[in-house]
Amino acid sequence: MFIKIIFSYILGFLRINVEGYYIERFINICKNRKITIWNLKKKNNIELLLNLRISEFKEVCKIAKKTGCKIRIKNKKGMPFLLNKYKKRKMFLILLLLVIVIIGLSSRFVWNVDIIQEDGEKVENIREDIEKAGLKIGALKSKIDTKEIINEIRLEREDIAWIGIELKGTNAIVKIVKADEKPEIIDEDEYCNIVSNKTGIITKINVQEGTANVKVGDTIKEGDILINGWMEGKFTGIRYVHSKGEIQAKVWYTKSKKIPYTLTETQYTNNEENKYGIKFGNFEINFSKKYSKFKFYDTIEMESKIRLFSDFYLPISIIKTTYKEQEKIQKSYTAEEAKNIGIKELEKELENEIEDNNNIVNKNINTYEQADGVEVYVTYEVLENIGTNEKIVF
Repeated sequence: MFIKIIFSYILGFLRINVEGYYIERFINICKNRKITIWNLKKKNNIELLLNLRISEFKEVCKIAKKTGCKIRIKNKKGMPFLLNKYKKRKMFLILLLLVIVIIGLSSRFVWNVDIIQEDGEKVENIREDIEKAGLKIGALKSKIDTKEIINEIRLEREDIAWIGIELKGTNAIVKIVKADEKPEIIDEDEYCNIVSNKTGIITKINVQEGTANVKVGDTIKEGDILINGWMEGKFTGIRYVHSKGEIQAKVWYTKSKKIPYTLTETQYTNNEENKYGIKFGNFEINFSKKYSKFKFYDTIEMESKIRLFSDFYLPISIIKTTYKEQEKIQKSYTAEEAKNIGIKELEKELENEIEDNNNIVNKNINTYEQADGVEVYVTYEVLENIGTNEKIVF
């Protein structure tokens, strides 16, 4: 029966209303003559709704006449009626078919590469390296070897601890864990000197292993040996060691900046305009002229890729371009105001650069007034532990 109903949908069927006092007799005759009827619904004792094939409608009309029943067609359903409905809408059907074909073909390609970097650790230029390895927008999925791409990137990049690639729909999900940057550690059994990594004046030196090469008050520069990786005994002579010790020095951080008396600053107004376009692969169509009515402005462009499901992207994007109006404001400063601005800015920069601001022991400020502005110099004097191990090469 089910197969017959499926064929009836393909060939077309009618939903009819049968009304009369001999409905039961009507149904029995239809069944005896093997007429396919289904979805019977009795409204009352003299009225009935049912489905039947188009080809059997004439036969049913004869049975209705014989039993004294009236027939009215309620609905026409099935493929013939559907095609007839859209026969004047050929363009719609062509476009619908075209969309289905495009979606089918698009599913074979990668249309989005989603890079997830764990712990928010940014890996520089990773997208370029991934594309160079063969994973890029428009790539055929069957040609992408994820293992080969992973191996190539791992060999190329030392700053990546782990990388995984998963292809889902038309989306490529790349997960990356950045490697921790670790200083070179020299083994305890290896001989090494301690050398300076800063320029300054020695304020304290405590040698645990090795021979001091400097004393308190000495001025040292970067690369000078602070503790030699050898010791000399009266009876043992010279023997090499792994230097250990604590060296403290006074070091200086200096920054300078010129603050002009007259400065032109750019500020945003509250005015902005949005323009839209659509992008097919690398081909872009703009819905309006792509320039702003503003004289001075900042441009922000956002691309939103169209997707059918969470990981099924299409090669179509909506481009939104926002133009934010800017205005140029001229500001004038006195010599004193320019000095204060310069000092504040330089102090902030220096304090961000110095690891421990509690070790700042002195601050020196020099300003030089000129015809067009003030030159500001700020120097911080800081006590720091300095020195790094350097392997002895024989």
